Amino acid sequence: MTFTPDSGCVTDVVPACNVEPRRCTSRPSLIILHYTGMASAKQAIDWLARAESRVSCHYVIDENGRVTQMTPENMRAWHAGVSYWRGERDINSASIGVEIQNPGHEHGYPDFSDAQTRGVIELCRDIVRRNVIARDSVLAHSDVAPERKIDPGEKFPWHTLAKAGVGHWLKPAPVDAGDLGFEIGACSSRIADAQALLADYGYDAPQSGALDDKTSKVLRAFQLHFRPRRVDGRLDRSTELTLERLVAGRAAAKV
Repeated sequence: MTFTPDSGCVTDVVPACNVEPRRCTSRPSLIILHYTGMASAKQAIDWLARAESRVSCHYVIDENGRVTQMTPENMRAWHAGVSYWRGERDINSASIGVEIQNPGHEHGYPDFSDAQTRGVIELCRDIVRRNVIARDSVLAHSDVAPERKIDPGEKFPWHTLAKAGVGHWLKPAPVDAGDLGFEIGACSSRIADAQALLADYGYDAPQSGALDDKTSKVLRAFQLHFRPRRVDGRLDRSTELTLERLVAGRAAAKV
């Protein structure tokens, strides 16, 4: 059954099947950005509309910035899967899911086009305004599901979105080629401090002082979003400084 679009940015409506009422909330507080991981937006929309896919989203943005709405914003779409952010584990109920057309890392991972980026900015600005969503609550799928997902990936232009008022981002600390940082298996008070900062920002980070597999994947997710020059899941000084500055400046990221 068709519905009236929530946003004036929408050019097409293709209703998804896997939709249900939000649980325990009527207004979303997060925007989760994904890439489709499929060859074309048309193929992605077709799949996301089907019941057998067991997934859905609110919006799809194609390579030219055209926006298709698939789920009304007041409904729960199935886009985040097993996920977590700031104590919330039902991210599907708390969020709006935006799929951005890109074949992904397994299929060449091309750059996101300027037109597509403008489309993301315009749509997210509208969603944020109508739902009163904080700047630091515009997130990557990898942020909320770091053990499973890496999208939209290190090429996604978070800095461009932030300049336009969408999302929280700052210039990362320079990477020292000679500083390879702590790797899996290391234990240190510096690791413990980083885990505490990651958890304070919102990630589901262990609090052990040890750089285990889960901590490495959370660090990778942080790097994909905030320090994309080198994404390796290690704790180097650049990652530490960027994380410290990000958490310290979080208050400025609020709407």
